Amino acid sequence: MDKFRMFFQHFQSSSESVMNGICLLLAVVTVKLYSSFDFNCPCLAHYNALYGLGLLLAPPLTLFLCGLLANRQSVVMVEEWRRPAGHRRKDPGIIRYMCSSVLQRALAAPLVWILLALLDGKCFVCAFSNSVDPEKFLDFANMTPSQVQLFLAKVPCKEDELVRNSPARKAVSRYLRCLSQAIGWSVTLLLIIAAFLARCLRPCFDQTVFLQRRYWSNYVDLEQKLFDETCCEHARDFAHRGVLHFFASMQSELQARGLRWDNAGRSPEPPAVPEPPEVLDSGSGKAHLRAISSREQVDRLLSTWYSSKPPLDLAASPGLCGGGLSHRAPTFALGTRLSQHTDV
Repeated sequence: MDKFRMFFQHFQSSSESVMNGICLLLAVVTVKLYSSFDFNCPCLAHYNALYGLGLLLAPPLTLFLCGLLANRQSVVMVEEWRRPAGHRRKDPGIIRYMCSSVLQRALAAPLVWILLALLDGKCFVCAFSNSVDPEKFLDFANMTPSQVQLFLAKVPCKEDELVRNSPARKAVSRYLRCLSQAIGWSVTLLLIIAAFLARCLRPCFDQTVFLQRRYWSNYVDLEQKLFDETCCEHARDFAHRGVLHFFASMQSELQARGLRWDNAGRSPEPPAVPEPPEVLDSGSGKAHLRAISSREQVDRLLSTWYSSKPPLDLAASPGLCGGGLSHRAPTFALGTRLSQHTDV
């Protein structure tokens, strides 16, 4: 159980590793879906292009949207872009970095689908069979234009009686399939070259701005996670205190009416009123949550968090960092001097 808890905590804290794993999983699912998909072209002149291009572009769009939904940073990026400035200025560089990170991970599965479709060639043959120039093939010399269009529409359906065992159909299909595979391998080569150049040329530039953007994008993500966790903790503690106060008031009312008697009919015993939650939990380390004890205070705090987040200069704003809901780091009273030496 402890090992599972440690693994879950590592999985929860490493958001970048989680997103990479989700992208890899979507890519594997894409390969499985495409391999199990039964492709059937309608072989009609007015529907071939629509069906072929639809299967070439619609599933990648769906996978792209799934990648955006699975990536938590997409929501954080939109919230960071739309939030009021407040006490903390907005850095467009952080938003651009998060946007590029989200797009890179969300485009992995769609690119896999498109490359598989191009290398397979079925969608390409179905979509562009009517667009082939008949003059490139000698077998169409004795056909009328209407017959040529009908024949080209039947090219993806090799079992059709019109094109069965026809050398012209094989030639057109082979031509389109080779063109599709050439485009697929060209796109694959361009992606590999772009990734190689980005990997090799990145150390040649100044890494300061990149490190800053990466640090603050992770900070925004973790800050939102910690705020959500602390809100859940405060809501649970607030509900616990409300229930205890309710039962304390009920016991006081029963005692005032003399309704609590023991089984033998003896004189009523005074009910044991529970101690206030502040006393019960005085040593639990949750005293920082006790200051917020009414609905108006909670609503005002949530509104303040959304409209004006605290500044990042914590030394200049001890009230904001010491009086908030944060429970991850210890707060120091004013006048407290920290140690001048740090062991590394």
